[in-house]
Amino acid sequence: MSNRVLCLRPEADFTRVDAAAPKGLQVTYHAPADTQVAALMKASDALVIPAVGPKLAPELFEGTALKIVQVTGAGVDRIDQAALSRLGTPVANAPGGSNSAVAEYVVTTALLLLRRFAWADAEIKAGNYAKFRSRMLADNLAGIEGLQVGLIGFGTIGRAVAQALHRMGAKVCFFDPAAGAATPDARAVPLDELLATSDVVSVHVPLLPATQNMIGERELARMKSCAVLIQASRGGIVDDAALAANLAAGHLGGAAVDVYSTEPPAPDNPLLKLTGEAASRLLLTPHIAGVTRQASAFLFRSAWQNVERVLIGKEPPLNRVY
Repeated sequence: MSNRVLCLRPEADFTRVDAAAPKGLQVTYHAPADTQVAALMKASDALVIPAVGPKLAPELFEGTALKIVQVTGAGVDRIDQAALSRLGTPVANAPGGSNSAVAEYVVTTALLLLRRFAWADAEIKAGNYAKFRSRMLADNLAGIEGLQVGLIGFGTIGRAVAQALHRMGAKVCFFDPAAGAATPDARAVPLDELLATSDVVSVHVPLLPATQNMIGERELARMKSCAVLIQASRGGIVDDAALAANLAAGHLGGAAVDVYSTEPPAPDNPLLKLTGEAASRLLLTPHIAGVTRQASAFLFRSAWQNVERVLIGKEPPLNRVY
């Protein structure tokens, strides 16, 4: 048997979005925790994995002859870079497919928080229609048009978010030393300036040693009172405890959190302990900012095409990360 591929996500994930594996690939589907995974990896020519999930132990790759490890998303933090670089195993991702989905998430959550739609829903259901409507009017709530939005990270996703916000009339700035020049949709500023001047701050950087707890107590304290924070990058970039403390103190207008330091978040995560108005200012989602039917179809097809390119076409992978 040739062109053997081990895929650590269910086949149904692919078929339900019409992105089945090419017929020339011999694909075996297994759960990551399956005890057979180590043996199957040694018998496979390629490995396909989701971007989200626990880290794969470096020992799993010892003794393998994998021609490609293909991630069905942009993030590659599940892989031990040093181990696979030492083994010479190529790792490729599928960038760009979630751009529109994440941009939709940022716009949607920013509006929900700025205009307190979810909070109003809860208050009306609790019988507080008139009181909360009066409060919303008195607080003179703003929409996105004319506000300054700061993006931390200006890669492919950050740029898509900037375009979406720009179309809605926001003034967009960004901080990303590796991103190069500004675009018609956004201007580059230092991080401290971005934090101090933005009405909405949205995070879009990968999880690296340099970005671990990048947004902590100091950075949150620099943000405007009543500013909104959106965390849709990777867990561990925003300090969950510091964010919870700022919400509890009433410093921030709100936060949308899609990713957590551990996933699922532990019961003692400070964000889950918030009560009262602090909890009402917090919108939690289960790591789905970049997940839509359209995004999944694009990412899965791109991943299979890259595996096919390597195993059948005998060509080097596209989007090789290391």
